[in-house]
Amino acid sequence: QVQLVESGGGLVQAGGSLRLSCAASSGTLRSYVVAWFRQAPGKEREFVAAISRSGSSTYYADSVKGRFTISRDNARDTIYLQMNSLKPDDMAVYYCAAEDMAALPSRAADGYNYWGQGTQVTVSS
Repeated sequence: QVQLVESGGGLVQAGGSLRLSCAASSGTLRSYVVAWFRQAPGKEREFVAAISRSGSSTYYADSVKGRFTISRDNARDTIYLQMNSLKPDDMAVYYCAAEDMAALPSRAADGYNYWGQGTQVTVSS
């Protein structure tokens, strides 16, 4: 069983960038598909991006395509979400999620059994 820890959130001006990290405090992420989700106040948790075990396949929500990049460094056992050209609509708590039983990443939150505590991203206009 893996325990996930997110980091890298913070306050940024619109148009700025942040890089989120997701690491395992116990276990290893190397055999997991991993995704990022986000949840803004009063809204449902939504899919942001996902990556396959090897890192060769990535998936994005239309709202972040071209601005966000998900990647993984299996040597460091860490998954990253590079967020560029941030908008106020991107403001949310961002969660890392992992699943070891799936062949491919899912865009649905119920496709993941392991979740981090979340990291706040605040974008000022």
